[in-house]
Amino acid sequence: MIVSQMPDCDRLLAALIGQGIEAGILPEELTGLDDIDLEAKIDRVLAEIADLDRILESCDRSKIGKKLPGAFYIHRQGLDALDIRLRLYEACARFYGGNPKSTLIKFALEQPRISYLFYPDFDTDAHPALRTSLQVDLQTRQVSERDYQRGDNPPILHRKETFVPTDYPHYDAFAKLTRQEERLGLLDRTQAIGTLAGWQQCLQAVGVTIENHEVVLRNDRAAKPKIERYRAAIVRRDLSRPVRSAWDADFFAPGTTFFDYGCGHGGDVQRIGQRGCASSGWDPYYAPDVPRVRAEIVNIGFVINVIEDLQERREALLQAWELTEKVLLVAAQVEIESRDRGRVAYGDGYITRRRTFQKYFQQEELKSYIDSVLGVDAIPVDLGIYFVFRDETEAENFRAARWRSRSTSPGVRKPTKGFETYRELLAPLMAFVGDRGRLPVAEELANSEELLAEFGSMRRAFGVVLQATDTQEWEAIAEKRRQELLIYLALTNFGRRPRLSSFSAAVQRDIKALFGSLKSAFEIADEMLFSVGKLEKITQLCQQSSIGQLTPKSLFVHISALDRLDPLLRIYEGCASRNIGRLEGVTIVKIHTTTPKISYLFYPDFDTNPHPALHMAMQIDLRDLHVRYYEGDRSENPPILHRKDRLVTPDYPLYNKFANLTQQEERWGLLDNPQVIHKRQGWLQCLADHCAQLRGHRVYWRRDADPYRIRLLKSARRQRIKNISST
Repeated sequence: MIVSQMPDCDRLLAALIGQGIEAGILPEELTGLDDIDLEAKIDRVLAEIADLDRILESCDRSKIGKKLPGAFYIHRQGLDALDIRLRLYEACARFYGGNPKSTLIKFALEQPRISYLFYPDFDTDAHPALRTSLQVDLQTRQVSERDYQRGDNPPILHRKETFVPTDYPHYDAFAKLTRQEERLGLLDRTQAIGTLAGWQQCLQAVGVTIENHEVVLRNDRAAKPKIERYRAAIVRRDLSRPVRSAWDADFFAPGTTFFDYGCGHGGDVQRIGQRGCASSGWDPYYAPDVPRVRAEIVNIGFVINVIEDLQERREALLQAWELTEKVLLVAAQVEIESRDRGRVAYGDGYITRRRTFQKYFQQEELKSYIDSVLGVDAIPVDLGIYFVFRDETEAENFRAARWRSRSTSPGVRKPTKGFETYRELLAPLMAFVGDRGRLPVAEELANSEELLAEFGSMRRAFGVVLQATDTQEWEAIAEKRRQELLIYLALTNFGRRPRLSSFSAAVQRDIKALFGSLKSAFEIADEMLFSVGKLEKITQLCQQSSIGQLTPKSLFVHISALDRLDPLLRIYEGCASRNIGRLEGVTIVKIHTTTPKISYLFYPDFDTNPHPALHMAMQIDLRDLHVRYYEGDRSENPPILHRKDRLVTPDYPLYNKFANLTQQEERWGLLDNPQVIHKRQGWLQCLADHCAQLRGHRVYWRRDADPYRIRLLKSARRQRIKNISST
């Protein structure tokens, strides 16, 4: 442990401790600790303030500094503007060896660490390189240093104005440079430009350089490479993903007009036409003579990502939107991993070996691009797929419907004579109330005239239904519909908040019947949304949830059980899916309880494999909506699932099979060490150690196992079962 000997450290801490006591984050008893040594006093201070959730909250509230996933950065001249908790936290690190004369101070948000970063050319270099760093671990009290001068590809800085206060001498120059770079798309590929070599490659590809904090066009630009866009077209055997998504959403009815902008080989045009729709498509290479016509549904699928010219890319999207009468389907390639191997950087993308161009968007970047070009609020549907509705009412109906779960009318408990007489007549009424949680108006039921002629009103007709069914079940349906509407309304805060006229007549009636007014509904929804901003509330709800598998840091829930969660947890998940979308084929939703993140996990053989391996994961940081991916299928030792029954609800078709396997594995002692069996190789070793093998969802003894070893294991298993039975 290195302890600072700076003479001012004691005085600084004493002053900050006094401010901490005044702010209520330190106990008053610390004022009487002058007789103990400074290190002991710091230990007491850290015990009070070094809660990472509180540190994260303080960083989130800060009006200056750069917030990134997992870290918060601030220039040394901004330290005094931080709240007292962060200043105390940094002062403790300074005592153990931190250097306040560094350029930037980095607060780690997932470990108790503070780093001091030295950028000697911060003011003069537009993108200064990191020279040295010093990290203080406030848990172990250890200090580590790293020198970047010996390497030829050091980390560099971007967006320097985000680190400093607004009154910093060079703030305006820093901010102006950032705006110029954003307009050119230079900052889009955040992972690629984080080092000096990656940044220089990006500047080279765009044909610019940076001089005196200004972007300057180079005069030595090479000739534009030949790009053969037509080679990017794919021959498909089925509908493309965006068109399949629209088909699954029931957008296509017989006679619906469909136009494919950039149709390639025309697979979607042909297949949609075969399904009874008026279908056509245009492509500059494969179908250049087909007229570009207006249609109810227009698809521009995987087109904008193969256009290297920024203006032409923008015009293509605008032209497709101009042809759209009802809904535009937009799809583009999304960056899941580093894709620069075997490709040449060009513009804001790559030239591939086949001489095509590919722009790999970030998921959040794609939505931002569509919204800014078209002036809309695009709806994420799947990874790299967005719907844009021409009519606001249809857009809101689509959003609201995504939060409605299926329900069935309560069964008949006590069939009265009156009910049995009119059972067939009352069936449509029961189905409607079961679907919407309220009574219909006359035009909403096909047999309303017969009902009104027989009973006089819908309420009287439903009174006959209540005599034969459980009233509480109907009330539960109404409450579920009420909560689902609140979830939807809460999430409208992330876009253009709709007016009552923006909804269909049916949804307007839902709101009036269940809340009285849209204003009242919004007030309740806003309170719910505000409450999910507190991570401790999310943690509490996860711990109390009867749905899902709880671990020390997360709650895992199968996608089929998502609508059974507490409404506040559904809103929390919706903050991710409403703005970014879910991973294609998502199997498990992971709600993190120590950091504000949502992950979507894909296990393609969840039902058939007793311990399926993770194929793909998509993690969304709710602080900045940054998306990260993990490809498990590339790993020889991927994470696997255990206790699948805890992920689903008891009405899941395979629940009993899953539960029986879990019970059997528990009796064998196979699940005793979760950390060891978390990944495939550890699980296989565990099975070998227990002389066990799986056939389907059953555990059997290995036929080649040592008989004496099996006898010992059987004896241990009998004792285990006996202990379980006695508890």
